[in-house]
Amino acid sequence: MEWVMMRFALVLVLGALAGTAVAAPKPCEELKQEIEVKIQAAGVPSYTLEIVPNAEVKDQNMVVGTCENGTKKIIYQRNGN
Repeated sequence: MEWVMMRFALVLVLGALAGTAVAAPKPCEELKQEIEVKIQAAGVPSYTLEIVPNAEVKDQNMVVGTCENGTKKIIYQRNGN
């Protein structure tokens, strides 16, 4: 019976660790690259993506991503026509 309790406790601990790993925030550069792939796949010819601290965001409509535990944003601007 003691073995069953230890296995159950181990399963709970491993489950908690797995949940934490899945919820880990992405580094800004990694997220920026993923966003760039999607923009390029959409055929946007000219654009700018910039990583900025939250305090520097002037227009929330330009935000396309949040990274580094919510301390930075990735902003998007389409250039030209």
